[in-house]
Amino acid sequence: MENTDIIIIGGGAAGLMTARTLAKAGKNMVLLEARDRLGGRIHTLENGTSLQHAELGAEFIHGDLPLTQALLHEAGIKYSPASASMWRYDDGRFIAEGHVIEYWDEFLERILQLQQDMSIEEFLQLEFSDDKYAGLRESVRRYVSGYDNADPKKASAFSIRKEWQNEHEDAQYRIEGGYRELVNYLADEFKQAGGHIFVNAIAKDIDWGQHHVIVSTDIGITYQAKQLLVAMPLGLLQAEAGLKATISFDPPIDYYIKALKSLGFGAVIKVLLEFDEAFWYSDEVRKMTGADLEDMGFLFSNEAIPVWWTQMPVHRPLLTGWLGGPPAAERLHTSNEDMLMQALESISHMFKIDIETLKQKLLTWNVINWTADPFSRGSYSYDTIDTAEARKILSHPIGDTLFFAGEYLYEGTAMGTVEAALTSGLRAAERLLGG
Repeated sequence: MENTDIIIIGGGAAGLMTARTLAKAGKNMVLLEARDRLGGRIHTLENGTSLQHAELGAEFIHGDLPLTQALLHEAGIKYSPASASMWRYDDGRFIAEGHVIEYWDEFLERILQLQQDMSIEEFLQLEFSDDKYAGLRESVRRYVSGYDNADPKKASAFSIRKEWQNEHEDAQYRIEGGYRELVNYLADEFKQAGGHIFVNAIAKDIDWGQHHVIVSTDIGITYQAKQLLVAMPLGLLQAEAGLKATISFDPPIDYYIKALKSLGFGAVIKVLLEFDEAFWYSDEVRKMTGADLEDMGFLFSNEAIPVWWTQMPVHRPLLTGWLGGPPAAERLHTSNEDMLMQALESISHMFKIDIETLKQKLLTWNVINWTADPFSRGSYSYDTIDTAEARKILSHPIGDTLFFAGEYLYEGTAMGTVEAALTSGLRAAERLLGG
C-alpha cells in the first residue's frame, strides 16, 4: 500500500494543474491516470506522412484566456493566431459566412429579456414557434449542438445567453506543437517537485472516512492518503457503476452523485483526414464550386458531418470534421469505418469529387468518438437549468476529505475549454491548501 498526503484521480488538465500546484507547495502526492498517457481529452498525436502533430481532442485556445496563456508564457511555449474566414455550403453553393440569420436581432432581444431560466429548446418553442422562425430555430439548434456539444432540450438558455454575450471571434489560437506541450510541462513540473504519476492505474473503489482515504485499482494495488481529489471527466462520474474506469464510494456519496448527474455533458465525434494535397485550395475546385476558398478556415453545411476546418493560416492538406450534440450521441455505436465513409460522402458532395478519388488521395485518417471512449464517455460539459445549484454542492469538499475538480465546475465564460479545466484545478488546489 502506497501512503501519501493527497491522491489525485485523473491526469487531464484539471488534475495536472492541481497536482503541480500542490506539489510545489510541498505536498506529498500521487496521481493516478487510467489511460496509458496523460492529458485526458487533450490528445495530440503524430499524423500521417508529414509527421506534423494533429489534435484528436482539444485544439484551439478560444479567446484571450488568462490562465492558459500565462502558463504557456511561463513554459516558453509558443502559440499563434488561428483566425480564418468562415464559409457555408448551402443549396449547392459556397457562401462566405457573415450573412445575417433572419430574425436574429429579435432572438437576441427576447433572450436578453428572459427572466426565468429554461432550456433553449423550450425558449424557442415559447417565443419562436411560428413557421416563419423555422430557419432561426434550426440555426440555434445547430449552434448549440455543434459548438456546445449540448442537447438543446437540456441546455440552459441563461448559459447560452452568457456565452453569446462574451464571444471572442477574432481571438483564436493554436499551440505550436499542440496541447501536449502544456500537458508535458505541467507533468514535468509535478514530477520535479516530487510528485509521482502512475498511468494504466484504473481507480475502482474509494473507501473513505474523515481525513482517511484508500483507493483500490482494478489490479488490486491500493493507495492511502489523507485527502482525495477526483479529477475525472464528468461522463465517468455520471456513468453507472461497474463500467470500465467508473468508481464507487464507500460510504456512498449519493447527494453529490445526484448533483453530478444533473449537469450536462456533451457528445462529439472528431474526424481527421490528411490528403496528398489541399485540394480545396486548387484551381480545379475553384472552377467547379465557383468559390475562392484560399483563406477558408471553417466550413459549415447540412451534411452528415456538418462542420469542417482547415489548418489555416497554414495550407496543410488536413481537414478536421466535427459532429456534436444529439447527432453524435445517436452514433454511439457507429464504427470508425462507417464514420469515415460519412465524412468522405460529406466532402464528396460539397467539393464534387467522387469518393473513389478521395480514397486514393487520402493518406491517413483518424476517428475519435469521445462518447464511446471508456475513459471519457463524452466531450465536455454544458449548463442545464440545474447546474448553478449543483456547482454550489460540488465546489465544497466532503468532510475536508473528498474534493472535485474539472471543467464542469468552472463558472466563467470560457465553458468547456482547457482554460475551464485549468481554472478548476487551480481552485481545487487552493481549497486543499486551506485557502
